[in-house]
Amino acid sequence: MRATKMITAVEAHAEGEPGRVITSGAPPLPGATVFEQMQHLSAHADDLRLLMLREPRGQPALCCNLLVPPCHPEADAGFIIMEQTEYPPMSGSNTICVTTVLLETGILPMTEPVTELTLEAPAGLIRVRADCHDGKVTHVTFRNVPAFALHLDAPLDVPDLGRIPVDIAWGGMFYVLADADALGIGLDAENGAEIVRTAERILAAARDQLPVSHPENPAITGPTITNLTGAPTTPGTQARQAVTVSSGGFDPARPHALPGVLDRSPCGTGLCARMAALHARGQLAPGEDFITEGPLGTTFTGRIEETTTLAGHPAIIPTLSGQGWITGTSNHLLDPTDPFPRGYTIGDIWA
Repeated sequence: MRATKMITAVEAHAEGEPGRVITSGAPPLPGATVFEQMQHLSAHADDLRLLMLREPRGQPALCCNLLVPPCHPEADAGFIIMEQTEYPPMSGSNTICVTTVLLETGILPMTEPVTELTLEAPAGLIRVRADCHDGKVTHVTFRNVPAFALHLDAPLDVPDLGRIPVDIAWGGMFYVLADADALGIGLDAENGAEIVRTAERILAAARDQLPVSHPENPAITGPTITNLTGAPTTPGTQARQAVTVSSGGFDPARPHALPGVLDRSPCGTGLCARMAALHARGQLAPGEDFITEGPLGTTFTGRIEETTTLAGHPAIIPTLSGQGWITGTSNHLLDPTDPFPRGYTIGDIWA
C-alpha cells in the first residue's frame, strides 16, 4: 500500500450522535492553548477535517475529534472538535465519546467504579466523572463551561415564518433557540427534513439580524447552530429538542435541498444553552435535573450546579450526563494518486 497519510481512529457514538476520535496520524499543532491549536488547524491544516468528514470516509451527520496533548497543567488530555462546517469550541456528545475512548482503550487509566479526569477543549477545562464497570464506561458526567443567554424573546423576521421570538444563548456554541410547538413542527425523527429546513431558515436570519460574540473571546462568534425546543412527550422527561448541525445555511434557490443534518443525540451544549435561557427566565433552578429527549428518543440529563457571572452577564455552571459506546476502530489511508485528497460531497445528501 502507498499512502501519504494514515489516520488511526476509534469510532463511537453518544446517545446516537457519531463522534469519531482520531488517536494517531495527525501532525503536531503549535499553540499555547488547545483553542490556539484549533485555530491553527482551521487556518493551515483543514484538509484533515475535510478528509475525515466528507465522503468516502465520512457522512453528513458525522463529527470528528482529534486527541492532542493538553496545554493546561491540570488537564489529562486535550481534544479538538471538527464538524461539517466549523470547529465548535465545545460539544457534549463529543466530550462523552472522547472520554469513553480514552478510558476504554487504555489511553488513560480507568479506575472503577469512578474515574475522574480533566479534558482541555478549545472552550476551556472540562471536569469529567466517568462511572465505570467491568472495563466499560457506563455513564459520563461533565462540568461544562459557563452558559449564558444574550437575547431572550428577541423578534426575528424569517422568510415563510414571519416574525418569531427567539433566544440566543451560549452553552459551548452559540445557539438560536425557537419554540417548535409554537411553529407547529413535530420533533420526531421522521420529521427531520422539515426540522432541518425550518432551523436553517431561522439560523440564516439570526446570523444577519442577531450576530453575537463571546464576551471573553471575541474570536468566537455566532449564532452557528439552531435548537428547536418542545414540550415533553415521554414520561420522566422534562423537554424535547432537535438541534440542526448546519451545512452552510438555507439556499432559497434550492428549497428542497437539506442544508444541514439533525444532531442524532439530544445535544449537550444545546441543552446547556437552553438551561441558561430557562434560568434567565426564572423557569429552572439550581439543583434540578432537566432530562431532555432527542430525536431518537435517547436522553441527556442537565443540571445547573451553581450560578455565576461572566464578563458582567448572569451565567450558570451546568453539568451534562449521558453515555457513549465504541462501535469500531479504523485506519484511513490517503493514496498519493487519489483524486479526492479533501474528500467530496454530492448534492443528493449534502447541501
